[in-house]
Amino acid sequence: MSLNVNQKQSVLATAAMQPSLFHQVGMAGGAAVITVTFIHPIDVIKTRIQISSEYGALGMRGSAKKIVAGEGMTALWKGVNAAWLRESSYTSLRLGLYEPCKVAFGCTTPENTTFVKKFAAGSAAGALGSIAGNPFDVLKTKMMATEGAVPSISATAKDLFKNQGMGGFYRGIDSNIARAMVLNGTKMACYDQAKGIVVSSTGLPKSSLLVQFLSAASAGFFMTCTVSPFDMIRTRLMNQPADAKVYNNAADCLAKIIKNEGPLTLWRGFIPIWSRFAPTTTIQLVIFEQLRGMMGMKAL
Repeated sequence: MSLNVNQKQSVLATAAMQPSLFHQVGMAGGAAVITVTFIHPIDVIKTRIQISSEYGALGMRGSAKKIVAGEGMTALWKGVNAAWLRESSYTSLRLGLYEPCKVAFGCTTPENTTFVKKFAAGSAAGALGSIAGNPFDVLKTKMMATEGAVPSISATAKDLFKNQGMGGFYRGIDSNIARAMVLNGTKMACYDQAKGIVVSSTGLPKSSLLVQFLSAASAGFFMTCTVSPFDMIRTRLMNQPADAKVYNNAADCLAKIIKNEGPLTLWRGFIPIWSRFAPTTTIQLVIFEQLRGMMGMKAL
């Protein structure tokens, strides 16, 4: 009897030590901000390639040289302050809410935790994060696409509000939510699934750095395959001129890209997107997992 009482007290003490939802979201945001600081130049190059056929023809290396030669090295970090705000809102929620969403979708035991449920949980967390982070995503995209002097985030926001009102900050929200759902669903489900495969193949624990690294790298590739078309549409919608409207919505943008430039244009920038996703996903998830471990949480 005393043993059972002690066991119950131990379980209750462990549960009390578990970080709150606020801590989970905070850890996710911290991991995301650290990661984006180093990965941002790839995002700038990727954005230029997606919006300009000139940069598209140059490729990653040629685009990087053109940007640095014409605008200076700091141009590779254009919009990084908006990126920090985006990661603090969008990524903190889509990573931090994944585990609570899994529970909400009924993933309480290994037997009832299916790939479909993992994808649904990741998609739900991604959608919620996207709604919160869309204004910063719009600002980041416009700042990265601007050639010449490095624009300030306040000036970019003021110009956007002047020409489009509050609606301008939610331009591309439909494609952004769709992208976030596919991205986060693929990312978290593939990462979760890959961890199970790596663990069963190697015998290493889920908390192993090698397991986390291999799983995150796999997730990064599959993310690129599924997200590239959504990323292209989102970038085109968000980078429309402040005083004009080239595309009415995501469907209109998709139809015009396929009609005018061909379907393969949807995967233009695949290599830079993969070059961004692979290190971003790996660093982000590894840091997130390590922070979870430091807070006494079990691995995902």
